[in-house]
Amino acid sequence: MSDLAPLIAVVGADGSGKTTVSSAVIGFVRCYGEAETAHLGLRSGDLGRAIRQMPLVGAWLDRKIHSRAAQARNMAGRIPGPLTALVIFGFSQLRLLRFKRMMRLRRAGKIIVTDRYPQIDVPGFYDGPGLSAARASGWFTRWLALHEFRQYQWMASFRPSLVIRLNVDLETAFARKPDHRYESLRQKVEATPRMHFGGAPIFDFDSNTPLDVLLADVRAVIADRLETFGFVSAAGAAVQRNGQPWFRDHGPSNLAGHGNLPVGAAKKTA
Repeated sequence: MSDLAPLIAVVGADGSGKTTVSSAVIGFVRCYGEAETAHLGLRSGDLGRAIRQMPLVGAWLDRKIHSRAAQARNMAGRIPGPLTALVIFGFSQLRLLRFKRMMRLRRAGKIIVTDRYPQIDVPGFYDGPGLSAARASGWFTRWLALHEFRQYQWMASFRPSLVIRLNVDLETAFARKPDHRYESLRQKVEATPRMHFGGAPIFDFDSNTPLDVLLADVRAVIADRLETFGFVSAAGAAVQRNGQPWFRDHGPSNLAGHGNLPVGAAKKTA
C-alpha cells in the first residue's frame, strides 16, 4: 500500500463528534498536502428519521423497517427474507461506491480524512457487513451475505494510517442525539472498543473533553503520524498540545523518532 496517501479515520458512536472533528481538522491536514474528506457511512439513519416524519404511514413504516433491521442484526435470529436482504445489500453497495471514490483520491496522492470507516469486527451494523450477523436462509440470501462480506473484507484490508476513536458515554450520546433510538446508541457505545481496524494505530479520545482542547490534541496526534511518513507542514512549526503551543523542528533529521506517542486526552490502543 506504499503507493497510497495516508488515511485518517475518525470513528465513534453517534453523538461522539465524528463529523465535528473530521470537519474541523481537514484544514490542518491540508497544511501537509492536498487533502479531502470522505463520509463512508450509509446515512440510513437520516432516511429512517425522514420516513418517521411522513404523514399517516410514517410511524408504522418506520417501526416495520426497524423491526426487520433489528432482526437482521440479531446473531441468534434469521435474516427476514430476500427482500430485506436485498435492501441491506443495496445500502452496502452505496458504501462500496463511496469507498472506491475515496480510494481514487487516495491513489492520486491526496491525504484522506474519513467520517466513519468500514469494519468487520462487529457484524450486522455500525459500518460493518449488514448480512453477517443473523443467519441467512435460502441460496439467494446466502449469496448476498457472502458477496457483501467479501466486499467488506476488501474495504477493511486497506488499513487506516491512523484511527481517531472518539469515546462517548451513552447518556451524553443520547443527549446529543435525542432523535436516535436509545437501544441503538447503547449497542454502538458498547461495540466501539471492539473495533480494531486490522491492527491500525488507534488513539482513543474522550469526546467529553472541551472541544478546543480535544481538537488541539487530535491535531497533535495527526501531526506526529503524518511526519512519520515524511510530510512537512507548510504552515510553520506550531501545533497545540493540551491547548498550549507546541513548537517543533520540521527538519528531515527529526522525522524518524516521533512515533505514535499519546498526548493530552488521547490514549493509544495497541
